[in-house]
Amino acid sequence: MTEPTGAARDSEAVSKFVEGFAAQLVEAGMQRMAARVFAALLASDAGTLTSAELGEQLRISPAAVSGAVRYLAQQHMVSREREPGSRRERYRVHSDQWYEALTNREAVLKRWEYALREGVESLGSDTPAGRRVAETLAFFEFIDGEIAKMMDRWRVHREKVFGED
Repeated sequence: MTEPTGAARDSEAVSKFVEGFAAQLVEAGMQRMAARVFAALLASDAGTLTSAELGEQLRISPAAVSGAVRYLAQQHMVSREREPGSRRERYRVHSDQWYEALTNREAVLKRWEYALREGVESLGSDTPAGRRVAETLAFFEFIDGEIAKMMDRWRVHREKVFGED
């Protein structure tokens, strides 16, 4: 794999980082191949690699790359880009991938809150199960509010530290 860069990189050290960080993502619940592909993209100076480059670097099949990218795209952690004049796609990790992924989680939390509200109504708020579901709902409502405030603070902090993109 040839990667445009201004400085020489130790491919063994890069591989060690990719596999180590991927292992941490797997431990946190991410699919193994998706974690490896994401870590490889993150470690790429350009933030973008083709399927062939990912397959070569990670020693995985095109099908494994495809499945991993599909999962990562659904999670809003990578995007697909068509190379001009080519059928080849490049996969890109953006500098704000964590922000996008967490923002996507907010929509999931809203759906969970809706379902939990229905659960409280169905179970009755005065039953043990209803109280347990109501506490779960209160937790997700709290988290949802905190995430929104935290994301606002992150945007300000990111601009101070990294400037505008």
